[in-house]
Amino acid sequence: MKSKRFEVLRARPVNQDGFLKEWPEVGLIAMNSPLDPKPSIKIENGTVVELDGKKREDFDLIDTFVADNSIDLTNAEKVMNMDSREIAHMLVDINVPRKELIAITKSLTPAKAVEVLNKMNVLELMMALTKMRARKTPSNQCHVTNVKDNPVLIAAEAAEAALRGFDEQETTVAVARYAPFNAIALLVGANVGRPGILTQCAVEEATELQLGMKGFTAYAETVSVYGTEQVFIDGDDTPWSKAFLASAYASRGLKMRFTSGTGSEVLMGNAEKKSMLYLEARCVFITKGAGVQGLQNGSISCIGVPGAVPSGIRAVLAENVLTCMMDLEVASGNDQTFSHSDIRRTARTLMQMIPGTDFIFSGYSATPNYDNMFAGSNFDAEDFDDYNVLQRDLKVDGGLRPVREEEVVKTRNKAAKVLQALFKEMNFPLITDEEVEAATYAHGSKDMPDRNMVEDIKACEDLMKTKTTGVEIIKALKKAGYDDVADTLLGMMKLRISGDHLHTSAIVDNNFKVRSAVNDKNDYMGPCTGYAMSDERWQEVMNIESALSAEDFE
Repeated sequence: MKSKRFEVLRARPVNQDGFLKEWPEVGLIAMNSPLDPKPSIKIENGTVVELDGKKREDFDLIDTFVADNSIDLTNAEKVMNMDSREIAHMLVDINVPRKELIAITKSLTPAKAVEVLNKMNVLELMMALTKMRARKTPSNQCHVTNVKDNPVLIAAEAAEAALRGFDEQETTVAVARYAPFNAIALLVGANVGRPGILTQCAVEEATELQLGMKGFTAYAETVSVYGTEQVFIDGDDTPWSKAFLASAYASRGLKMRFTSGTGSEVLMGNAEKKSMLYLEARCVFITKGAGVQGLQNGSISCIGVPGAVPSGIRAVLAENVLTCMMDLEVASGNDQTFSHSDIRRTARTLMQMIPGTDFIFSGYSATPNYDNMFAGSNFDAEDFDDYNVLQRDLKVDGGLRPVREEEVVKTRNKAAKVLQALFKEMNFPLITDEEVEAATYAHGSKDMPDRNMVEDIKACEDLMKTKTTGVEIIKALKKAGYDDVADTLLGMMKLRISGDHLHTSAIVDNNFKVRSAVNDKNDYMGPCTGYAMSDERWQEVMNIESALSAEDFE
């Protein structure tokens, strides 16, 4: 006979997940691999001649880039002689300020940084993340996509997402040639919801850069770096070419960050017998050396790999901490679903939500997951109420706010109408009143009428051949009578000139004031320090629609 209890357990969602035993020889190990290199550094005449047990003549392209660009050599030999456990203690110790730690951690080598992180448990890593993130105020980013690439729905969803509190928004495409319309719809819709939202369209790198240059996006992050030479070469890139691309964005006032994450090298078959965390450490160091302000990491689209091995979710948290140790902005993942278990999904998210990061999700799906073209998010539009209750339960600021149905409907409707007017003024394929109505009340793309995709794609291709920029969008909105939205987008374009939002961890408020690691430094040093919700913000978090008051019982 079979145990009925085990029969029930086998049917639980968690047992639909895939799990693997460690296999260090192929890189299927999250942390503490016996095959990882040992920390070392030797410096002669200001040049690193040995890095983590490897002589300079044996360096690969990543070793060379990291040795020449990523390590503060001033204190490197002294720091490398410190006990890794001592550095781990300092990361957790509330009496050691972040500034003092950054002077140490920027002089570590990749192997030494991993050795430090290996000394810490999940609670200690969360404590370190609380103290080490660059910006004091935590924030959040979302995905706004749909399987039909319907620009009207994207605009409405973006407006709602802004209302709900997302400071950054990202879209992508089902059909690559739809990118311009998706980018424009996101830019317009998000800034109808709240002035100052930074938006991006994640597509092939050359197109993504072109969209940014035209002023259709405000930032980029899908510029991937990898931890082994072969995987980098497979992507037709080097650390130097990625650094050049980053400078191209910065030269036009576009915020950007690199993307990496544990598991990518294993997934691509070239982990070189190293742990996932060690290879991710190399990615973090490449990002630092390239002069980029931040990194989207936390395994990202490879989360199923670390999620399958022991200590994998701990390794994901560790890579977020390491990014902060390098004084970089961290958009800490949580963006791709990895488990059938709601318990696992929530536990993975709390690792970043409780300590807070620059962007807790990168991003949270502001659409139902069937519309998420980033392969589904760890949390989606159907989890909004759960997330707001978690904030309320724990008194944790996860970056979102409860909203009322009537304000959402009003904002979605306005965003759809603004886009309708814009398309008319710019001679794009018309948006019907039926589409506006559907987008106002839709749950997702299943509720939307179909558009003529052939006409849309042709218009997108024609648009990219012209010299049309964000300035023409502003003029068209002004002509259509939407002065407020035109003024908002003009404010966004002005940021491209000032470049204030290129500072580490920058977000923009509705008055176009930039909040970053420069003017909103994380100063956490224990209880009653660092970020704390204002009374106004706490009232907002508490005031969920389903909460009853005494008057409700009278």
